[in-house]
Amino acid sequence: MNSRRFTFAVGDIHGCLEQLEALLASIESVVAGGRVVFLGDLVDRGPDSRGVVERIMGGPRRAGWEWITLKGNHEAMLLAARKGQAEMSLWLTNGGEETMASYGGAIPLSHLVWMAELPSLVVDRHRIFVHAGVDETIPLEEQGDDILLWIRTDPNYSGTYWGKHVCHGHTPSPSNPRTVGNRTNVDSGAVFGGMLSCAVFDDDRAGGPIDFLVTDGYS
Repeated sequence: MNSRRFTFAVGDIHGCLEQLEALLASIESVVAGGRVVFLGDLVDRGPDSRGVVERIMGGPRRAGWEWITLKGNHEAMLLAARKGQAEMSLWLTNGGEETMASYGGAIPLSHLVWMAELPSLVVDRHRIFVHAGVDETIPLEEQGDDILLWIRTDPNYSGTYWGKHVCHGHTPSPSNPRTVGNRTNVDSGAVFGGMLSCAVFDDDRAGGPIDFLVTDGYS
């Protein structure tokens, strides 16, 4: 596999640092370099959101790797929590309490700025990487975070997606990672006792993943 270029799309981590480290080790054992796309929801619910954020902010530890991190709806809720009591309450009741505990009650400004600047979408020649999904009835360039971070797709649905393959997380299921036609969901519910999953794509080949890598989930 070393003669080609590969992208590894990692599903929702939700503070599961131990599982993230195990998955990264698996990824690095496959090839000497490539691209890792984290599909968002790094934080909330799990035991070490701060550790996950710091690990990913630190970037790859080996040469030949590129990391891209997308924003998830939980990063969006965390950032919105600073706006008012209602937003804070929504975040805390959706896993924010565990995140605050991991930070000792105060999230550094540098982390907030980093999360705020995360993109919501990565599009390449063959694929669309996004946290929640896309609405193919609307031009892709017109879709905002209300869709890209929050949409729910029927688990058996596949669209045409402008001739590309969509890879996303956001909607957990023990049936994931799963490919249905032109769409792959890699949220296997790691923080709920499922697996932390990653889809492996050949950058030179159109279509779905050529493999999956998984670790045991948090329990």
